[in-house]
Amino acid sequence: MPDPIDWGLALPYYSAALLAGYALGSIPFGLLLTRLAGLGDLRAIGSGNIGATNVLRTGNKGLAALTLAADLLKGTAAALIGLQWGLDTGILAGLGAFLGHLAPIWLKFRGGKGVATYIGILLALYWPAAAIFCCLWLLIAAASRFSSLAALGASAATPAFLATFGHWQTMELFLLLTLLVYLRHWENIVRLVRGRESKIGAS
Repeated sequence: MPDPIDWGLALPYYSAALLAGYALGSIPFGLLLTRLAGLGDLRAIGSGNIGATNVLRTGNKGLAALTLAADLLKGTAAALIGLQWGLDTGILAGLGAFLGHLAPIWLKFRGGKGVATYIGILLALYWPAAAIFCCLWLLIAAASRFSSLAALGASAATPAFLATFGHWQTMELFLLLTLLVYLRHWENIVRLVRGRESKIGAS
């Protein structure tokens, strides 16, 4: 049997990993970059979301790509730093980064939808699953032209892929993250069902 956790010893590390991950994840790169570029408040544009998809609606593809990379890498950085003290702290730091992106304290807990940060955390914890996610996203997006559907499909497949290769702790994390992705995409799901969702490239 595995050794029981000494919570008195582990709790400070776990708490620090979660909080540090949250602090890193809560940096609203999309909002900051669009303001620096003189494009105004991203929350007043398009869907009002702070992620790369909404940055793309400004017409600045380079800025959207930079936002995507920054939101992805903050998840990767948080998880990699946490991994220095073990898988448990890596997972908690990744969870913190994801929650920080979804609900940043600086923006009254109104953040993004988390897909880029989801990929970034996955990249740090098991990079083949991140590669599969991206391939599935591209295939679904190319077939449907819906970014939201691609994200929903790829995230739904991720826990099953992790379980197939025996990454049980990481799978448990991504079951939770996938549920949160679906909750944050609830309005997109409703629009998809009603045939009103905007396609990639639409204004």
